[in-house]
Amino acid sequence: MLRVALTGAISRATARSAIVAAPRSAVVAQRFYSSGHEEESYESFSERYVKFFDGVDDLFELQRGLNNCFAYDLVPSVAVIEAALKASRRVNDFPTSVRIFEGIEDKVENKKQYQEYLDELAPLRKELGIETKNELGF
Repeated sequence: MLRVALTGAISRATARSAIVAAPRSAVVAQRFYSSGHEEESYESFSERYVKFFDGVDDLFELQRGLNNCFAYDLVPSVAVIEAALKASRRVNDFPTSVRIFEGIEDKVENKKQYQEYLDELAPLRKELGIETKNELGF
């Protein structure tokens, strides 16, 4: 009985040392970061966000979309801004409408570009009753 127990212990110990002594292969980690993503054109960016804002039905989604949209290193197109303004009025959030214009003002390079956005969006602003922060007196 002792011999059987001892032989089992020895063979396990021998097997264990054989496993430890076996050469280990190095694990090579390789990251592909953003290799799965292609460059997105300005037109496809605009289409994606117009479609997104057309489908927004609550304030959280609107603000999340605006945060993502303005996080890019570009100024959103007029079509995207129109869709976002309509969505903000659809969810009945006037402050977000005003903040959209603040975001545009921060993103453009100069006041002339900001004025061009204001001029282009003037009919929609009038239709939706949206004023800028400056027009409100702040």
